[in-house]
Amino acid sequence: MLGNEAIARGAYEAGVKVSAAYPGTPSTEISENIALYDEIYAEWSPNEKVATEVAIGASISGVRAMASMKHVGVNVASDPLYTISYSGVNGGLVLVAADDPGLYSSQNEQDTRCVARAALVPVLEPSDSQEAKDFVKTAYEISEKYDTPVILRTTTRLAHSQGVVTLEERQEIEDKPYERNPAKYVMMPANAIGRHVYVEQRMNALAQDGCGFAINRAEYRDTSIGFITSGIPYQYVREACPNASVLKLGMVHPLPKKLIEEFAQKVDVLYIFEELEPVIEEQVKSWGIKALGKEIFTLQGEYSANMIREKVLKEDLHIKEPAKVPARPPILCPGCPHRSVYSVLSKLKIHAAGDIGCYTLGALPPLNVIDTTVCMGSSISTLHGMEKAKGKEYVKNWVAVIGDSTFMHTGVNSLMNMVYNQATGTVIILDNSTTGMTGHQDHAATGKTLKGETVPAINIFNLCKAMGIESVTEVNAFDTEALERVIKEEVARDAVSVIITKSPCVLLKGNVFPYKCTPVEDKCKKCGMCLKPGCPALRKKSDGTIAIDETMCNGCGLCEQLCKFGAIERVKG
Repeated sequence: MLGNEAIARGAYEAGVKVSAAYPGTPSTEISENIALYDEIYAEWSPNEKVATEVAIGASISGVRAMASMKHVGVNVASDPLYTISYSGVNGGLVLVAADDPGLYSSQNEQDTRCVARAALVPVLEPSDSQEAKDFVKTAYEISEKYDTPVILRTTTRLAHSQGVVTLEERQEIEDKPYERNPAKYVMMPANAIGRHVYVEQRMNALAQDGCGFAINRAEYRDTSIGFITSGIPYQYVREACPNASVLKLGMVHPLPKKLIEEFAQKVDVLYIFEELEPVIEEQVKSWGIKALGKEIFTLQGEYSANMIREKVLKEDLHIKEPAKVPARPPILCPGCPHRSVYSVLSKLKIHAAGDIGCYTLGALPPLNVIDTTVCMGSSISTLHGMEKAKGKEYVKNWVAVIGDSTFMHTGVNSLMNMVYNQATGTVIILDNSTTGMTGHQDHAATGKTLKGETVPAINIFNLCKAMGIESVTEVNAFDTEALERVIKEEVARDAVSVIITKSPCVLLKGNVFPYKCTPVEDKCKKCGMCLKPGCPALRKKSDGTIAIDETMCNGCGLCEQLCKFGAIERVKG
């Protein structure tokens, strides 16, 4: 099983009844696999905050519940997370957070363990797919025994690597009765003061009891060298130093102090091998224990067995210089509707405050349209801040661009803010009918649930109108003439306006492409206008004319519209 698939299986075997999530690489496949189990209610929520609150509600009602997200999603979920740490649980509550060392699909490398320390929430970290499944079950046992939410931390490497997993039957966990208890579940200041005392006691008990947890284990071999490690880095230690002694931590917060002190006394040289922040290292050194960590290991990116061979064993690895191959930057797919929109913005020399999604690629050549990207929903708020800082005329050379899923995630609030605070600015909602960046998941505006049920779709046009925005325009993303006209009109307004560009993602299942674009060589003027949007289906031949790869072309017609000489035709495919 993939690590994510194993986590889903762990939820099934643990008797989970409710799962909520927002898709985000590298966590997405957890919920997609949970949805295969009929015994578990599973949903895509609009964002991670909502998903966490759904899981909290299920937990309070007395059933085991899970919320899953990537590491930056934990930021969105942190509001309810910090408070449910005080309240505690009824049915077991687990939040799965997938970190991304190496930034394979994220805007930062934050370490969820730092959030957990601040929120006073225990963290378990598996090292392979079998542990991913088993640790989910352990997390629920800890959650219910210690009256706490538990974070299961994974990383991209664990989430997307495979391992053999032994399956077990589902535990049928009896629902816990709900008893009204405002002192526990209503976090007004007077109640929270008392719960904070409980939380500190709980964390102390976990630190002490953790010394006896099976998931924290000392593996004594050659005691001249010892490692404290967890998660995927444990696999690198075992590969590079198979004879070394290892303290493998399955619970990385709170740390089992006595177990660590005992291990440190028995090894001659102690290394702390952890990806990203020195969370374990700083605590261990604060106890007066001598250890080597970030002095020799990096704070950035993924670790490897070779890092240990080089830094600890001092091996000369004779790593050959990698072969020099042409750069292959990420690009929008052939026929992507975002390319059409960006080609018009580029022509009009309009800057775009960007957001998180496939469309972020508009920042790269040859489109060069996106100027900013911060986080989900930030494009609209960024544009608003620019207008309030520089005035109405300044933002008439700017737009905010945001996808339909991201708009439902956190863009709605930002757009409300523009209306409420009487802003000026144009927001372009790139509606491709899916959450494209994470593999085509549905959302509240697509009319399909995670379980595949057909439901009423939120109408984005009507939603914008309901906010009081007078000018809301829908336009075909591939109608470049209409797009250009509408964009010029809307950025000239002294008010909030919204343009919804509608065309489904080219990779959605069921899409039929009846046309192909084909060059007419004798009409080609070799001007290169059709190449400007950077469609990978087009290339310039040695004589300067254009060739179109018909196996890649989806017949969107963008190149045909850009050619003013009739040198490209759209024909039945």
